[in-house]
Amino acid sequence: MNRVSIRYFSGYIRNWRSLCKELSVLELLDKKERENQILEKAYVKWDMSMMEHIYGMFAIAIWDDQKKKLFCIRDQVGQKQMFYTVADNQFICSGDINEIIAHKSVQKRLNIKMLQQYLFYGYPIGEETFYQGIYKLLPGHYAEWDGQNVAVKCYWKPVFEPDRSRSADDWAEEIKNTVTTILDEEKNDTDCPYKESFLSGGVDSSYLFAASDASCANTIGYELPGFDESVLAYNTAKTVGKNFRVKIISPKEYFDRIPTVMDKMGQPLGDASAVAFSLGCSAVKEFADVVYSGEGIDEFFGGYNAHKNPLKQDWVYLTCSHIMSEDVVKSLMLNYDSSVKAVDPIISVWNETDGQDELSRKLTVDISFWLEGDIYLNTDRTSSACGIELHTPFSDLRLFNVARKIPAEYKFMLGHNKYVFRKAAVSKLPDEVAFRKKVGFAVPVRKWLADDRFNRDVTDRLFGDTSKKFFDQKALAELWQSYIKGEDFLWSRIYALYAFIVWYDLKF
Repeated sequence: MNRVSIRYFSGYIRNWRSLCKELSVLELLDKKERENQILEKAYVKWDMSMMEHIYGMFAIAIWDDQKKKLFCIRDQVGQKQMFYTVADNQFICSGDINEIIAHKSVQKRLNIKMLQQYLFYGYPIGEETFYQGIYKLLPGHYAEWDGQNVAVKCYWKPVFEPDRSRSADDWAEEIKNTVTTILDEEKNDTDCPYKESFLSGGVDSSYLFAASDASCANTIGYELPGFDESVLAYNTAKTVGKNFRVKIISPKEYFDRIPTVMDKMGQPLGDASAVAFSLGCSAVKEFADVVYSGEGIDEFFGGYNAHKNPLKQDWVYLTCSHIMSEDVVKSLMLNYDSSVKAVDPIISVWNETDGQDELSRKLTVDISFWLEGDIYLNTDRTSSACGIELHTPFSDLRLFNVARKIPAEYKFMLGHNKYVFRKAAVSKLPDEVAFRKKVGFAVPVRKWLADDRFNRDVTDRLFGDTSKKFFDQKALAELWQSYIKGEDFLWSRIYALYAFIVWYDLKF
């Protein structure tokens, strides 16, 4: 028997060619066998420092027969999901929480604490999940199982250490060179001869599309004015001389898709873009199995308004998505637990960054919680459910290692966020695209929720039997009426509540 065996692997090893040479693995092996040999030999050679040598995304379970231990590992920024539990003296892990719940030894019990945290943030934040006793392995962590106990250890943290010895132009050049290195590996991957790309109106996906080997861009659009980025995306595709395809999403399609998304997601997610992304994945699956997406840049380089808006003194930054205050959650929940605070998942990481500049502190928190808990949960689960292998080259650790050294003043410069990244993008894009004002991935559900033509299921569930188990109906009715009367900013609260109820009805 081999000393080492791979019990679980989900992901993509971007630098597999160089690892094959270093580890004496035959490149012509079947992809699965080649990946297993790379991981096995990497572990034998480097032990748990193997993660420093693998670039890409991964969730891995490795059995070491000599140590009689199982090691469960998640990539540094959490592009792939990984969950685990212990039941009947068995360690059970998977990137799909639904698989764990389906295990015959696992009892399904709601974790009400996570509901409260979810309402604060709009996504399942931190180590706990919506199921009691089932945990999420955080990015940059591994779990060690010796047959009796689980020990969770951190092997990597997003640490920002600004280097002011170089100019903004120097950093832009390094970004450009790093992007070229990463995308050259993608282009030389003969396992994936044909790729397409998702494209919005923003610089991140535009740069990725222009610099990559993707043959066609895919975007989604809506008939509702003010929410459609497809014209901007089309113009970008035309500018770089590549093909373009758009999927127009109707309100009916969107609402019909929500239960499927919540089911496949495994946990409720209050991010309305997940449903749109799922529909986009289904559309592109007709043409391609491997698709690029541009996640990571906003969190590495500072792309959100929340990153540049100064915090009030002594405030804790609760990630760029924080949809309800503790007072609002308290008014809505029937069994509010005053000992569960919004800051609980965040505070230790926030305190560790004390003394750093504010932007670095914010980015550390967003990479540690928001990026993995919302963005990657969305993209990983929806693409996998549609049978797509989603590649996110801009989430590569090598690009973060550049971003972490760039001073905050070069990330917000001359009125632009992500300035040095935009400067690098000019190598592949015209200025008007590279320096276009940030375009958010807005979804018209904020309008559709208030439309009687589309919201029948929303109102039925918000004030139905499941809702009455968890939420104060009077407070909920007041929230709903305020939204209907024109307080549009409340839409995210309504949607998060609805998403939870849909998920609960499916799972319980």
